[in-house]
Amino acid sequence: MRKPLNTQLKLNRMIKASALKQFSKWYRICQVACFVLCVTNLAVYGQGARRLFGEANKSFAGGEYATALPLYLDGLELEPENPSANFYAGVCFLKTVHKRQALPYLQKAYKKNPAIDPKMEYLMGEAYQCNNQFEEAIVSYRLYKQNYQGKDPKEIEKVEKRLQECANGIKYTKEPVNAKIDNIGSVINSQYPDYAPVISSDESVMFFTSRREGSTGNFVTVEDGMHYEDIYVSFHRNGSWTQPRNMGAVINTPYHDACIAVSPDGKQLFIYKDTKSGDIYSSTLIDSVTYQWSKPVSLGDNINSKYQEPSVSMTADGKTLFFSSDRPGGKGGLDIYYSRKTSDGKWGEAINLGDVINTPYDDDAPFIHPDGQTLYFSSRGHATMGGYDIFRCYFENDQWTTPENLGYPINTVDDDSYFVLSADNNHGYYASANEGGHGEKDIYVISMPKREDVRDAVVTELKVTPRILAPVTAKTQEIKPVEVRTPTTILKGIVLDALTKDSLEAKIVLTDNVMNEIVADIQSEPGTGKYTIVMPSGKNYGLAVEKGGYLFHSENYDIPASTGYQEIDLNVELKKIAVGSRIVLKNIFFDLNKATLKKESTAELQNLLELLNESPKLKIEISGHTDNKGVAANNMTLSQKRAKAVVDYLVANGVAATRLKSAGYGATKPLATNQTEAGRQMNRRTEFKIIAN
Repeated sequence: MRKPLNTQLKLNRMIKASALKQFSKWYRICQVACFVLCVTNLAVYGQGARRLFGEANKSFAGGEYATALPLYLDGLELEPENPSANFYAGVCFLKTVHKRQALPYLQKAYKKNPAIDPKMEYLMGEAYQCNNQFEEAIVSYRLYKQNYQGKDPKEIEKVEKRLQECANGIKYTKEPVNAKIDNIGSVINSQYPDYAPVISSDESVMFFTSRREGSTGNFVTVEDGMHYEDIYVSFHRNGSWTQPRNMGAVINTPYHDACIAVSPDGKQLFIYKDTKSGDIYSSTLIDSVTYQWSKPVSLGDNINSKYQEPSVSMTADGKTLFFSSDRPGGKGGLDIYYSRKTSDGKWGEAINLGDVINTPYDDDAPFIHPDGQTLYFSSRGHATMGGYDIFRCYFENDQWTTPENLGYPINTVDDDSYFVLSADNNHGYYASANEGGHGEKDIYVISMPKREDVRDAVVTELKVTPRILAPVTAKTQEIKPVEVRTPTTILKGIVLDALTKDSLEAKIVLTDNVMNEIVADIQSEPGTGKYTIVMPSGKNYGLAVEKGGYLFHSENYDIPASTGYQEIDLNVELKKIAVGSRIVLKNIFFDLNKATLKKESTAELQNLLELLNESPKLKIEISGHTDNKGVAANNMTLSQKRAKAVVDYLVANGVAATRLKSAGYGATKPLATNQTEAGRQMNRRTEFKIIAN
């Protein structure tokens, strides 16, 4: 039976009230439980965060920033608003290669407590500067300077330098240079630090330093838990770099070994060894087939001292070293010095390059281009935008020009150092710690623009974390390309036995004929006979290839100053000393239509004299030859007189006249056609032939 409506409503109200009362009871119980749970969790979280921050603070106090940072970050996951933890995390980031990531942590700490640290505004300026936010950095630095209560003038000087760096940064980023910068790739770069690339002048070989696994001894350092430095080598073949290989136990020790330079011909490697102070050693290529190197030896007391010598570079002629040192008597910090090789083969007195190059700050990592006139180096002084920047200057009128900054994005607010440039001026190599790389430090290659491509060159920004670093708008500037003053010619090839075609280890001497000075004195590689010589433009060169038991080989290269970069391949075939063997003396020069020897002939005549003195039984014929221009009788007479002039020189320098014969053949024995100027030039020559032995 259905109840009346009013009774049903009353009953419904009673049931609802009872249910609500019951719900309220359980709700209050749940509230209490939730409150207790939340308090418990907060206590646990708080304890966890405090424990992590406590461990982090201990590491921070000991200067172990890499250890402290992940602890602060883990703690901030539990307590993200903690101002002290945000501050210390930001400082830790500033102490690592990931400086850009310091900014949001310092901003949060500053917002919560602006007075958290006396240097807060300075650190904020540093974080802004690392992110290319130079205007904001200037505001922070000025605020710090304004509020500074100390009396240390060096602190104010430091702030003023930072302000100047930011002003430079604004200028450089607004007018970026036209250079394309690329990570050299994962074949070379690993997840570990890879840096200090050095290349042979023709870019066929690259050495670099790495702290990857598999190092010699497989030891790690106490400071950062990373492997000790080892030197690796890679070869450029078929358009790409080969898998790097460890240089082995002769070069690498269980401790720090870093490559800092290679001679232009790729046969002498300079190594920084972590001795008591840090010294420079050199190793020589013994066998290019198995790639065996000699045991490294110290460069001697004039170069190495009880202070630090971290970098070096050698000129193409092997006669001058540029190196850095923090020895007393410098301009401040690391300075760049030079030393010349003495007659006994040792390195002479170290001479400071002076205050045009060196500053009160660190000046390091010199690289003298194969042209012998263009010097690159890294500096914390001069007009930098932060850290080390790369600079360039030229040697003109017996002095160095004012160094110029290579500009952004080649230079950044991070340390940019150990820059090397190929002889053709097309590629620069250096290492930098950039976000988005393969490891802590990576090797980068800079594609320098050709002169005709300056307007169209692409500016590629280095990869950074987008949320931290606001992009800088790059505009193409009509600027001077990064280039050297004097282009170079690379002469390379193989020395062979003319009969067997076996490779030979021979002495190769390059002479400036005008100055009668030896420009290079090298050996072709044992096992392969390969050689590489760098010749700056603007000189007349005589090349002599010599080996005991063989006739020397002669070449002449007259390279005008206007000649651009070029590569010349020359395989030299040496003839054994035997009756009937003959060679052309390509560096014997006469005045026009005369038989007067020019002074440029001196080096070649001395080579001939040396050969005769070393082989006292040797008898030779000196012959003169002309082209077919002019009267035949006159040509015959001229060729006879020129041959006699050479014989007279040899007799005057102690060779018995009975060992010498002169003959003139005029135009009767051409080597090439007389229909072209090139052919006629080949036919105008002086030869010698062995007639008895």
